[in-house]
Amino acid sequence: MAEGLNRFLGDSPFRVIVKLVIVSIIVGFVMTFFGWTPYEIFDGVRYFLLDLWHSGFDALGAVGDYLVIGAVVVIPVFFILRLLSFRR
Repeated sequence: MAEGLNRFLGDSPFRVIVKLVIVSIIVGFVMTFFGWTPYEIFDGVRYFLLDLWHSGFDALGAVGDYLVIGAVVVIPVFFILRLLSFRR
């Protein structure tokens, strides 16, 4: 049981807790230095995802256009090359 827990955590539970405490202190110091709060970070991620959602469909339309234009050239060339290599 303890070996499975150590394998899952990557180290002993005590060492993992110590590492997490140290990293949390460093991250907390950096966030305080820059004036960031967890709320601002989550809010920024939320706005980023909403902007991505709203503009993503336009981007997918452009990708679809590129796909069709490229496929008009690539697919016939692919079949021609396969036919030429099939004869060998």
